[in-house]
Amino acid sequence: MKSLLKSVALLIITVSLVSCKNDLKPNYQYMPNMYESVAYETYSESNAFKGGRVSQVPPAGTIKRGFTPYDLPNTTEGYNASKLITTSPLDSTAVDMKKAEELFTIYCAICHGSAGDGKGKLVQQEKFLGVPSYKDRPVTKGSIFHVVTYGLNSMGSHANQLSANERWLVAEYVLKLKSEL
Repeated sequence: MKSLLKSVALLIITVSLVSCKNDLKPNYQYMPNMYESVAYETYSESNAFKGGRVSQVPPAGTIKRGFTPYDLPNTTEGYNASKLITTSPLDSTAVDMKKAEELFTIYCAICHGSAGDGKGKLVQQEKFLGVPSYKDRPVTKGSIFHVVTYGLNSMGSHANQLSANERWLVAEYVLKLKSEL
């Protein structure tokens, strides 16, 4: 009987505590700065770091995760040095010619033509003139990668649109088109 009374008393206390909750008032927060952190404006002054800035410059020599640096500079000497690169870092099983063709069609064929003959839609409409055929150019995988990375003459860089692996795929496809011309 005593255990029944204790159980009923415990049930009544539990129900009364739960029923006291008021959804119109917020509950108490333990350590509120854990829930509501201080928001800093980008590049504003703060005492969070030395120098009074919120954001910091990365240490010298750091690169972002997954990024492979390309050491040749965007100069004529860099372009000439890139002509000596005849192999890509891609494994032969990683070269997907279907994907390479899609990338070429999206980014290159508008000027260079789907066959690489320099007669793309923009050339036919005389928006750009003098786009060379791949047949006439002494190109290697490295020089194609360099040009797609930095651009050359009136062609701009495609490094923002294509990852390094995709640029190597495009280089493989361009050489395939060159062999077919």
